[in-house]
Amino acid sequence: MFRKKKNKFFEILIEWMLRLSGSATTIIILLISIFLFTEGWGLFKSSTVEKGYVLCINKENKIKNLTPEQIKEIFDGNITSWKEVGGDDIPIEPMRMDEVIGMFSEEEIGSDFEHLPERLSDVTAEHKGILGFFPEQFIDIKFKGKVLPAETISPKDYFGGKEWFPTATPAAQFGILPLLLGTLWVSLGAILLALPFGLAVAIYLAELANPTVRKILKPVIELLAGIPSVVYGFFGLIVIVPMIRNVFNLPVGETALAGSIVLAIMALPTIITVAEDSMRNTPLAMKESSLALGATHWQTIYHVIIPYASSGIMAAVVLGIGRAIGETMAVLMVTGNAAVIPHTFTEPVRTIPATIAAELGEASVGSVQYQALFMLGAILFILTLIISIWAEVIRKEPHAE
Repeated sequence: MFRKKKNKFFEILIEWMLRLSGSATTIIILLISIFLFTEGWGLFKSSTVEKGYVLCINKENKIKNLTPEQIKEIFDGNITSWKEVGGDDIPIEPMRMDEVIGMFSEEEIGSDFEHLPERLSDVTAEHKGILGFFPEQFIDIKFKGKVLPAETISPKDYFGGKEWFPTATPAAQFGILPLLLGTLWVSLGAILLALPFGLAVAIYLAELANPTVRKILKPVIELLAGIPSVVYGFFGLIVIVPMIRNVFNLPVGETALAGSIVLAIMALPTIITVAEDSMRNTPLAMKESSLALGATHWQTIYHVIIPYASSGIMAAVVLGIGRAIGETMAVLMVTGNAAVIPHTFTEPVRTIPATIAAELGEASVGSVQYQALFMLGAILFILTLIISIWAEVIRKEPHAE
């Protein structure tokens, strides 16, 4: 009697421990998600101009605001007239504080820059085409120019922007379109390469290989999934990148194709294992019925086994895509890390995980770049969540009849 009560107590204790563990895991994941979105959402409250600085123009200039793209193009020298941005037909004179200081002597500026606000005001009033990028602390109430209003980064600029240049001054560029397309481009290439090979190996292991060969190959393939991604990256950098450079006669071999090949190799164990297990779950009665009706072994594989295992095969593909989208180090090493919109697989690209890994360590906490990277993490979280839900739905679909 005592032993039964003791066993009952331990069963209840273990049950509550399991419940607590599951609840804690769920809460932790939820808190991480909230943290990502909270840190990232502050981006859309941040100014497009570098913190602590303002853009100034002459009072007679009728321009009311400038987009981040226009500001960058002006300071890069690609836009040279105010007419190009809706103003008068006069040349634009981009000017930073250092250039203004160089116009005056030390006495005129002051040993502690006490006369600098007045000098900045005079220069802005004298140059009709000026676009000044000055520290906000040196703009006082007597300033003779006009300070352009600080625009905030909009979701349209972030999600639809075509340029990612977070260190650009005076206005950083936070368009994630190149990163998003680069991620999808590399992942698509990986799946197109991995699917036929993975499906072929799965069919061989499930239906053609003898038990001895299967017992050897299956653990080896599953072992590949445990190899660190940096090892795959080294392999890609030493073997695949030079091969692509030589075959396509390219100046560099770090391209989207190199990333796709490395990711395809990394996704193969997942695709093979899940697809093979699904095929082996095909009822023996269905196979025997097909063979009894006169079908060959290959006809049975094509018309019975693959249709029956289609949901498992699709789940394998989706899980492989999830592995490809979330991969960081291997992609960082072989894709060239160029934040440009890809058009071919022989161009360098940059993915979302690689961007986070490369820039987060250099971004100061609370900065606009820091917030933009956290928003990238939130986007990656949503993508992987969608893929996981999709895989789960496919797994639960009824088998083909």
